[in-house]
Amino acid sequence: MVENNLFEDIFRVEKLNPDDKKLFDKVTRIEARSEKFDMFMHLDINSEIYPLKVGQKFTLVLVSSLNPDGTPDTGYYTQINRQSLANNFEYVMYGKLYRITEASGREKAELNISFGGLLMLLKGDTSHCNKFELDQRLYLLIRKV
Repeated sequence: MVENNLFEDIFRVEKLNPDDKKLFDKVTRIEARSEKFDMFMHLDINSEIYPLKVGQKFTLVLVSSLNPDGTPDTGYYTQINRQSLANNFEYVMYGKLYRITEASGREKAELNISFGGLLMLLKGDTSHCNKFELDQRLYLLIRKV
């Protein structure tokens, strides 16, 4: 478990390219549901370097800093003798939270994050989305279970 996380759960891949559309050769949109918080997710991944299959489980963590102690990042990344949360994961992306939507009366929220054009939609109970802010910079960390 990552201590300075904003969100962490284990997801199971339910579908690949759920709309039966594959717009780019090296990108797959996965549809997944989390085990602990019952969150729904669409996530675009570079399937050439990190393929996932239907039924496969993975841990997903969202953090605002790769520093293990949670201190803010400097804005640039170097690999010189530095501890990083990325060392414990297989796939890492950096992006921006560009939309937060709360459905009135249904206690549901949607987070939309762009990782350089690879998109993520995370939908579920608002209590699991209350640590996020609009325009927040985030790291997505994934490792297969």
